[in-house]
Amino acid sequence: MQRRTLLLSTASTLGLAAAGTQAATAALPPAAEGQTSATALAAQLVAGRLRSEDLVQDCLQRIEAIDRQGPRLNSIIELNPEALDIARALDAERARNTLHGPLHGLPVLLKDNIATGDRMSTSAGSLALDGVRAARDAHLVQRLREAGAVILGKTNLSEWANIRSTRSTSGWSGRGGLTRNPYALDRSTSGSSSGTGAAIAAGLAPLGVGTETDGSIVSPASICGLVGLKPTVGRISRDGIIPISHSQDTAGPMTRSVADAALLYLALSGPDAQDAATTQVPPPRPGDGMFQRQALRGARLGVARAFFTGFDEADALVDKMIALLKAQGAEVIDPVDLPQPSPAFNDAELAVMLYELKHDLAQWLATFAPQAPVKNLADVIAFNAAHRDREMAWFGQELFTQAQALGGLDTPAYREALALCRRQSRDEGLDKVFQAHRLDALVAPTGGLAWLIDPIASDHYGSSFSTLPAVAGYPHLTVPAGLVRGLPLGLSFVGPAWSEWKLLSLGLHFEQVSQARQAPAFTPRTVPL
Repeated sequence: MQRRTLLLSTASTLGLAAAGTQAATAALPPAAEGQTSATALAAQLVAGRLRSEDLVQDCLQRIEAIDRQGPRLNSIIELNPEALDIARALDAERARNTLHGPLHGLPVLLKDNIATGDRMSTSAGSLALDGVRAARDAHLVQRLREAGAVILGKTNLSEWANIRSTRSTSGWSGRGGLTRNPYALDRSTSGSSSGTGAAIAAGLAPLGVGTETDGSIVSPASICGLVGLKPTVGRISRDGIIPISHSQDTAGPMTRSVADAALLYLALSGPDAQDAATTQVPPPRPGDGMFQRQALRGARLGVARAFFTGFDEADALVDKMIALLKAQGAEVIDPVDLPQPSPAFNDAELAVMLYELKHDLAQWLATFAPQAPVKNLADVIAFNAAHRDREMAWFGQELFTQAQALGGLDTPAYREALALCRRQSRDEGLDKVFQAHRLDALVAPTGGLAWLIDPIASDHYGSSFSTLPAVAGYPHLTVPAGLVRGLPLGLSFVGPAWSEWKLLSLGLHFEQVSQARQAPAFTPRTVPL
């Protein structure tokens, strides 16, 4: 089937109207609610009860009211000045029965480390790239435009995707300032896809794209009450993403429902001649491209209790959700012994990131921003030092300095670190457990609850289930499991390489029976003073 035909038939193939929400055939709620699913909005557009221009205008009004005024989430770093014109053009095409695909007319927000060849900057939140326009679209942006999406704007992020300092504050960038959590404004959004998480949770747009190296999609998704999918590395082209590590980097959807995540994932994923990893994707498996109904029934799920939070209220909620999985017919192996990596593992992961950052960033700048005032990591370090008052007011750049001191990708230390990471995360880690227990997925809390913003002591990360699948390059889906003291907590489904559709099906079934997600209340602080 040709890609265009596939996209045009996506909604019916996935059964999104039924799987996503009953609102697909109902009247839209008041615009101020902002929580209508993308699949429902797509159905309204198809039925002629909604125009893309009106939808984009509603998003812009909500951004002004919530992001710029009101709670002041500060999640949007830049708006696309052409968004309304693009929406009007797509409405005119629809009137002529010329459709791009199931995203036709739907607004999408992109993390500001994804290149767009338009009038917006692509800066990774850095003042060094403020005003620098990318030479062309990233491959995933090309696919979004071909699918009919309206690129609404760019979201703030932890600057340079949180690879600058060991004591950074997630959600802060020199260009964008600090993004706040819509569930409690004094709490962190996590990162580095901080702005995407906050914006989609607050209903500023129906669809958002984040990127992850280790936790940067699933952690802010969990902490902001969203569905987040980190695909297998190679499912979505890395072309055009300001890099940290080509071994671990990937983009992925961040949405308010599993059906919306599937809709966006299908548009984003596909082969790209510019990214060799996308050409190594195996042939489609039976069931790929559509949801498996009642997927929990008979599924084998292993509980990774070593990754629970240690906070009794949060862990009790996760146990309640595991009981729900069992009630839906899942075979739950509880616990499974997931081998812990050696003490050298974390250092090896960081080494791989720093070696690859130095190499990959120079290539990205040469390809996508040849006119930028910085050409490589050394230039960025010098820029930050020269603009210390604005760029290093909250934290430094010691990781940049460490990376700059390293050699090239032919260095034995780099090769040894990469081999250790792959062996311990795959052969001796996830793959060993998947095969030993014949698991469809591992489940665990995605991480802890959102911590208080602390620009002095930096982030207070607790437990996290992101590292093993991130280092292995394997898929990781987080789905809202409910609130603990008003703060969201996500349940993770981690599967073998290329098992995205299995995870999405499991996540959809869980979402339907749990009905756990609640919209944010924009509480000023978690504990009233």
